[in-house]
Amino acid sequence: MTDVRTGQAPPPLDRDAFGRRFRARFVDPAFRQEDEALARLEQIAWDAYDEGRKAPLTHPAGPGYAKPDYALSDEWRETREKLDAAQQRWADPATRSRVLVICGASRNDGTCPGEISKTWRITNWLKQELHAQQIEVDQLDLSLLTSDYDRHIHPCKGCVSTAMPLCHWPCSCYPNHATGQTNDWMAEIYERWVSAHAVVIATPVYWYQAPSPLKLMIDRLVCADGGNPDPTSTEGKKPALAKQIEARGWHYPQHLAGRAYGLVVHGDVAGIEGTRRALSDWLDWMGFIDAGSQARLDRYVGYYAPYFDSHEALDRDTAFEQEVRNVARAVAHAVGELRAGRLTPPDLPRPRAK
Repeated sequence: MTDVRTGQAPPPLDRDAFGRRFRARFVDPAFRQEDEALARLEQIAWDAYDEGRKAPLTHPAGPGYAKPDYALSDEWRETREKLDAAQQRWADPATRSRVLVICGASRNDGTCPGEISKTWRITNWLKQELHAQQIEVDQLDLSLLTSDYDRHIHPCKGCVSTAMPLCHWPCSCYPNHATGQTNDWMAEIYERWVSAHAVVIATPVYWYQAPSPLKLMIDRLVCADGGNPDPTSTEGKKPALAKQIEARGWHYPQHLAGRAYGLVVHGDVAGIEGTRRALSDWLDWMGFIDAGSQARLDRYVGYYAPYFDSHEALDRDTAFEQEVRNVARAVAHAVGELRAGRLTPPDLPRPRAK
């Protein structure tokens, strides 16, 4: 059994530092008439932080868990039950085929840029084609992280690298009410991934990489590939217990395997091939099935042209629009083949399951 290495984290905030952090969101003079009420709320928040009340609403886990008496978070249990129900619907051949179409751009006209993203337009082309194939579409716009009030995808904490069983499916790191890490969108997003028979991601390239909202979601989906569905087995987040479990052998369950995927990556200068390849590798690794060569697209729109008229450049590139629509057609075909049992990967053991 290896040691749990510690010493990196700084000491907790003291009372004064915590108070400054808490009050920072109430600088608007309109709050001054409620300073006494805010002071009382600050004290409650400090007590939760000081006592580490991460999950204040819990009940015993009950049957089906390794430790039935463990105080399991009500919020985590609710998410887990939704995922179980979504998985049952996904597996039911009587349900309508469903594709999750994801807009990975940060830009929308409800925030500082003041204009829709080209990626949003691309997702609408995808949606139109999928609807034409009688497929139900769930459109996920990750740019809402930049425009919605207090909406978050909190960053992955890297539990996997301590021990795989410490990474729970779904993620149990959030919400953390003690630290104010709440309103985590991933609880909803997990259900939307589980419900989908295929996923199509459309994304621009930001500095040779996927945009930060998309990357946040990708990192938080690590629990879908090898995550532990029973937080009681590690008594929440106890690293030593997780290390012991992995040392005995871990099976790395792939919770989203068997779904199809397509990709549309666009850029204006560089980075499209590397971004598309990274996304393909990630989805392949999680057990997704690519929908064929026409479902994996990377193209430049307005190559080295100015930004101000980039939507006009997209208007002119009618060939690109048809290629995007072909991605949707290829994914629709793959979903039909997959659900009919004619598109299955070879059932080969993985010598390196991690």
